[in-house]
Order: sequence, then structure tokens, then C-alpha cells
Amino acid sequence: MHQLLIPTKRAELLKGKGLIDSAQKRLGCRLEIRDENELVIDGDAFSEYNARVVMQAFARGFEFETACKLLSDDRFFESIDMKQLFKNEEQIKRIKARVIGTDGKTKSYVQSVSGADIAIYGDTVSMIGTVDEIRIAKAALEILLEGGTHKKAYAIMEKAKRRLREGR
Repeated sequence: MHQLLIPTKRAELLKGKGLIDSAQKRLGCRLEIRDENELVIDGDAFSEYNARVVMQAFARGFEFETACKLLSDDRFFESIDMKQLFKNEEQIKRIKARVIGTDGKTKSYVQSVSGADIAIYGDTVSMIGTVDEIRIAKAALEILLEGGTHKKAYAIMEKAKRRLREGR
């Protein structure tokens, strides 16, 4: 048995849409929400591990189906905690807006070039993808987090993508 704390809103979403039943079937173990945001995962060791990884991604803002990509051996999850990088909520809010972009254009562009899925939730920016996809997305996101221009972030990301295609 494994316990995982998830944001209350994500726990409500899990319960509210009846998603918990389909998640249990898909992940092969029992899921129960206690005390608003404590997710209890119960099954064999392999199923519990997979469920924990998928549910951590779900807790960080990914749709359940997107989080289930982590069940594939070549997909990974990485998260950047902006609270560790910035001193106050106003800075985090400003940086989140830079990462999302006008009408979500920045986030969409980074996803389309890198191939990684990106979620911005709470104080985190998270990615799901192959090692290379995450590396490419993270290169652009780090530039934006450090205050660099969107143009520079896109150029670095596009260059990394070209190098990958060329096998370098």
C-alpha cells in the first residue's frame, strides 16, 4: 500500500467524474481518496509503482489519459518547482504567464517542437515525454524561467531538435 498527497482540486476531479473507477481498471490496483487529498494506492508492487507515477503526473495537472503515457517504458515525468526558484508568488505568477504565453501559444509551441506534453499547475511546470523530448522542452523552459526572451528560448529549442534529427 502506498499513500500520496495530491491537491484537493485534483482529488475532487478524480472523484467527481467517476474517473477513479476507470483509473483503477487501467492501473490494475485499488485507489481510494481519504481526508480530501490523500490518495491510497493498493495492489501488487509493480501496479502500485505505475499507479503512483501516473497519479503524481495527474496531480501536477495532466489529464488522466496523458498521465497514462507514463505506463510506456520510454516515457518519463519531470517537474520544475518554481517555489524553489523564485521568492514570492508575484514572481511565480509572472513566470507562469511567460511559460503559458498569450492564449497558450508559448506552451503549445514548446509542446509541438519538443514533442513533450507540458502542464502548468500550482507552482510547477511539468513534462511528460521521452528523454530527448524532455531535454528539448526543458532547454526552452529554463530560458523562460531565467528571464530570457521567447525568441532565444525558441531558437535554442529548435537548434536542439535539429541536432537530434541529424543524429548529433
